Amino acid sequence: MAELLLGIDVGTASSKGVVCSPDGTILHTAVRPHALTLPRPGWAEHDAETVWWQDVVELLGELLAAAPGDSIAAVCVSGIGPCLLPATAGAAPLRPAILYGIDTRATREIEELTERYGADDVLRRCGSPLTSQAVGPKLAWLVRNEPEVWARTRRMYMASSFAVARLTGEYVLDHHSASQCDPLYDLSAQSWNEAWAEEIAPGLELPRLAWPSDVVGGVTAAAAAETGLAIGTPVCAGTIDAWAEAVSVGVVSAGDLMLMYGTTMFLVLVADAPRPDPRLWTTVGAFPGTASLAAGMATSGAVTDWFRTLVGGPPFGELLAAASEAPAGSEGLIVLPYFAGERTPIFDPQARGVICGLTLRHGVGHVYRAILEGTAFAVRHHLDVFAEVGADPRRIVAVGGGTQGDLWTQIVSDVTGVPQAVPAETVGAAYGDAFLAAVGLGLEDPEGTWARADRLVQPDGRSQSHYDKLYGLYRDLYPATRHVQHCLAAIGMASAEAAASPAADDEP
Repeated sequence: MAELLLGIDVGTASSKGVVCSPDGTILHTAVRPHALTLPRPGWAEHDAETVWWQDVVELLGELLAAAPGDSIAAVCVSGIGPCLLPATAGAAPLRPAILYGIDTRATREIEELTERYGADDVLRRCGSPLTSQAVGPKLAWLVRNEPEVWARTRRMYMASSFAVARLTGEYVLDHHSASQCDPLYDLSAQSWNEAWAEEIAPGLELPRLAWPSDVVGGVTAAAAAETGLAIGTPVCAGTIDAWAEAVSVGVVSAGDLMLMYGTTMFLVLVADAPRPDPRLWTTVGAFPGTASLAAGMATSGAVTDWFRTLVGGPPFGELLAAASEAPAGSEGLIVLPYFAGERTPIFDPQARGVICGLTLRHGVGHVYRAILEGTAFAVRHHLDVFAEVGADPRRIVAVGGGTQGDLWTQIVSDVTGVPQAVPAETVGAAYGDAFLAAVGLGLEDPEGTWARADRLVQPDGRSQSHYDKLYGLYRDLYPATRHVQHCLAAIGMASAEAAASPAADDEP
């Protein structure tokens, strides 16, 4: 009897799959790493065939070797987003997918569309300002810069909707992902803004809308032959990975906040109603009748990886031990973690990383701790913004690889003064996908959860006053250095462009 739930998540650096019993017990897991392509400065791409779909096929092959296809009751796939994959009417990709906010190529189009429609009207109708996270400017960039691709484009996909198309033949996108396709989606009407969509991307067929847990089709015979799933297996719409991960840890009620420690830091707050603010992304939630406020830092774990490589690649355990020996505040160091620009709340792709206060007495442990503290100050900045829009979180759940060591989460609680619950299961978005599949079949309530708390990280009040002072300096540092950051960003971009271009003929 088919009773197992299967979830797959296609991430930035890897894809994960999980098979669960109806009560949420994890039976089997699988992981596939993959590459992120950075073909030019400011560009970030995935090949949809060799990364998105091939990962899904390989994960299904491994998982179904342990749990046969006819035992799977439903499948749900999530993925990175919002992304733009232009494709034919038959779902054939026409170029690599342009990824979410880490791809900043559409700066000109963001400015033009904001001017055309008005910043206030965009915020009112769509819930969010136009930024590198929005799909609309990426479409406008494609129309302008790759007209030969655009001439053949009939449909657009994200990682989750592309997998659904390959599994079922259906062209469908969940409401939450659609609400990040600014300015193509009307937040209040919860439908496509067809007039603006036709102006930005004339002739583009917009996908049918569904909710992430909705069953939108069954596995086709062709997909069954390729994956091992049984023909007709129900497939849910899925959604963007961060929201699937929020579901996985029970962040589904108003006031719940998920804080994701990963390559980037991401925050998802479930709100009682939309609260549009130009410093945040306001979207519909994962379930009907819910809204969310979201925030995302361009880097966090990516900076720790960069620093580890810079100092010769010691194990992270050694770096954490060295950082633990440094005092709170790293003896007068502050790091602005804007090493890839910054998304919320400053929305500045030309922002750059700053390490301020270095002296000859500082060592590896001091700098590594200051990097962790810099991300913690950025989290506190976001919590301040949430409070200012009237959406104070009542419960924070910490997830992601950065929660596996105690130091980072402890620093964040010490800097912010708030506790964080760390769940026992850290499988991630794929686990949320399995839960969404259970909801789609009526086996679980949308307000339920499979999550169990593992530990609670409490703030240590002894460092609170010291961190309060440093936080004020952190907030001062960006406006004080913004002009210099922008000038250096322009120089760096020009140098990178020159290095990427064919060498000019040398003149004697």
